[in-house]
Amino acid sequence: MIARVTVASLVIALGFSAAAFAEDATIELKPSANPASPLAYDKTELTVKAGQKVKLTLNNTGGIVPQPHNFILMKPGTLDKVGALANAMLSDPKAMEKSYIPESTDILASMKLVQPGQSGSLEFTAPAEAGDYPFACTFPGHWLLMRGVLKVTK
Repeated sequence: MIARVTVASLVIALGFSAAAFAEDATIELKPSANPASPLAYDKTELTVKAGQKVKLTLNNTGGIVPQPHNFILMKPGTLDKVGALANAMLSDPKAMEKSYIPESTDILASMKLVQPGQSGSLEFTAPAEAGDYPFACTFPGHWLLMRGVLKVTK
C-alpha cells in the first residue's frame, strides 16, 4: 500500500508553522479617490498571517489631491506617539530627505515618500505575534486621517 503524503501533513509532522509555507502576501495601496476623504488610503484594513512575507506597493496615482505619501507600520498602540514624532519633524530642515519618517523603535517597517504619479514597494515580514498593527502616512498632517490597521492573524 502506498502512503499518500501531502505538504500539509509534512508541515504538521515536521512541526513547522503553516505561516512558514504560506504564499507571500501582495498588497496594493493607493490614495483615496473619494472626494469626501481625499487624505486617506483606498484601504484602511489589511490582513496577513503572522510571519508571512509581505510585498506592499503604494501606487500614488488617482488621488484627489496630488501629494507625496509614505507608509509606516507601527507596533500596536503607538500611532499617536509616532504621529507626534512626525509632527515634530516640521522643524527639521532635513525632514524631506528623511521622507518624514521619524526615528522610533516603534516603527516596524517604512517606505520612503512616493511622489504623485509614481509607485514604491516595500517588502517585510509580518510580525510573528497576532494583533492589530497601525499604519499611516507621516507626510505633514496626513497621519491624522491617512491611516489603517494591518491585522495579523495566526
